[in-house]
Amino acid sequence: MGPASHFLADLVTVLGVAAVTTVLFHWLRQPVVLGYVLAGLIIGPHVSIPLVADARLISTLSELGVILLMFSIGIELDLRKIARIGPQAGLTALIEVGMMVSLGFLLGQLLGWSASASLFLGGVVGISSTMLVARTFEERRPDPKVGELVFAILVFEDILAILLLAILTAVATGAGLSAEEVATTTGKLAGFLVVLLVGGLFLIPRAVRLVARMERSETLLVASLGVCFGMAHLAELAGYSVALGAFIAGMLIAESGEGHKVEALVHPFRDVFAAIFFVAVGMTIDPELVAGEWPAALAVTALVVVGKVLGVSIGSFLAGNGMRRSVQAGMSLAQIGELSFVIAGVGVASGIAPPSLLPIAVAVCCATAFATPWMIRGSDRVAKFVDARLPRALQTFVTFYESWIEQMGKSQQRQSRWRRLRRTILVLLIDATALAATVIGTSVAMPRIEPWLTARVGSRAVAVLAIVAAAAAVSALFLFGVLRCARRLALMLAAEIIPVHRDGHVDLGTAPRRVLVLVFELAAILAIGLPLAALLQPFVPAGGVVLLVVVLVLTYLAWRSVTNLHGHVRAGSELIVEALVTARRAPTEAPTLDQVEEMLPGFAGLASARLDLDSPAIGQSLAALNLRALTGASVLAVTRDDGAIPFPGADEVLREGDVLALAGSDEAVAAAVVILTGRVPAQDPATAAAAAAP
Repeated sequence: MGPASHFLADLVTVLGVAAVTTVLFHWLRQPVVLGYVLAGLIIGPHVSIPLVADARLISTLSELGVILLMFSIGIELDLRKIARIGPQAGLTALIEVGMMVSLGFLLGQLLGWSASASLFLGGVVGISSTMLVARTFEERRPDPKVGELVFAILVFEDILAILLLAILTAVATGAGLSAEEVATTTGKLAGFLVVLLVGGLFLIPRAVRLVARMERSETLLVASLGVCFGMAHLAELAGYSVALGAFIAGMLIAESGEGHKVEALVHPFRDVFAAIFFVAVGMTIDPELVAGEWPAALAVTALVVVGKVLGVSIGSFLAGNGMRRSVQAGMSLAQIGELSFVIAGVGVASGIAPPSLLPIAVAVCCATAFATPWMIRGSDRVAKFVDARLPRALQTFVTFYESWIEQMGKSQQRQSRWRRLRRTILVLLIDATALAATVIGTSVAMPRIEPWLTARVGSRAVAVLAIVAAAAAVSALFLFGVLRCARRLALMLAAEIIPVHRDGHVDLGTAPRRVLVLVFELAAILAIGLPLAALLQPFVPAGGVVLLVVVLVLTYLAWRSVTNLHGHVRAGSELIVEALVTARRAPTEAPTLDQVEEMLPGFAGLASARLDLDSPAIGQSLAALNLRALTGASVLAVTRDDGAIPFPGADEVLREGDVLALAGSDEAVAAAVVILTGRVPAQDPATAAAAAAP
């Protein structure tokens, strides 16, 4: 049998077994990715089934799957789309990925792995599965806002994954993880990316547009694949992963404006070779090795599920996406996927990571892939459960925070805002970079300076102590600079939402503004500190402790301010009651609360709803309606003919003729009005209909 016959036999074996397992998993309503992995296990050398394919050949074909997968991701990430997504998804991804890489590194150290191997474990657990989430969302359509948020986060996760993969690939080519290698690698990577992107932007988009004008699909496909594999080869020659080159090729083709055509042409090829990639992963699995590593796999699975739910939920909420939507996004992204296998494969192939990393990654992927559809289905119920059990003061803050972020997003002064903030942001980034450079530079210089200083002071311990003390003093200056810039940035953003009045009168916006400052400061510290902690943890294990202390202090101060805000809102509800009672003279219209918003800065997003005879809310308690959990809006006051109730309790039963004061984002208030009155608000029916959609 010739080589061609061997190739065909192996290809038939791979695709035939993969087809059977995929049909089976689709029938069982399970992720088809697991079917591909099972197919690889069946035809692999570790299971005594007489269906064995050439592992070397399948591995070569699987590399095409990685290239085409990253090429497709790059096509979907044109630069205009990244700019349009805005900072919210980027903030969430930075917080979540930074936290997961740090926690993964710590877990690797607890397992007894080296610093380099632990960093690879952090990379494996840091990235969610675009393919798995997309397939699950196809079967079960989520809330459009949640789907948009999840895919926006995945966009930035993919960008961070490419950076992680490039750095880890470069680390894998050295003797291990050292500060000097990281500094050199980062500089080389930056230069390589600049040359490839700048040069590519001049040539590739123009060439693709020229080919597309021929209106011949096969020519466009061949030309696009030529660019894809050519850039992948360039990246490989430069010492980086082929995935990086393919990703950049996709981004450059997207800039031509013909990305949607190319993506449709490449899609079938990507699916076939991506299936072979997952089959190749399954072929490497040794069931005995997986069984022997089950404690580690269980620990990593728990880390992924708990860490990603918390990381995405916290980051998304701080970015202004609301409690309910943030929890749903967190539960949708609690898995690892295709890029995790690529990172694990690089670590194992280089010999830096232990051979058990890939089986552990597969076991974790299988467990989280099984759990993901169930978690997505139950995310809405869990989000309502969490929201309903928040302390009352925190519920008040959550309601107003979402409306504050929405108010800032509606501002027409985005360009002027960026001009005001960019200097502070630039200084913040410079201080953070200088802090990292000081720590890494000290680690690089220590072996050279320590002998020289020891010879002069006569004691190695004194020399080491002097070097560490000097580095700590310099690092403390830059750390103080980071904290100071984060504070200044938070003050500027908070003042945009709730301006400071300097007319000599009492500033009634102090309480809400103080909360905003602390929360914005916390968000900035997490967005900068978590990636820094992930980068510096191999060099300064105690760096995470410093970050934890800062975060805990800010969280405590924020909680105190949230409590003060709750008291401020309770007092403000008395003024709302007065406004509603005065407005009851116009029984045909729901009264407006514009005067309250003018008198009480920070009370944005106030609206009222009148319960007429046909209102479905009549006779129900606020607890039964569960407006907070269902919509995100809060009831601040109720007025009726025989009195008024500021800040009503959950057991308050609504009556005909009641007028309710609502607070929250426009979407939340619109959805609450639909539930209370059964009618879509006339002022914005599209928003209310979208908010009320299941």
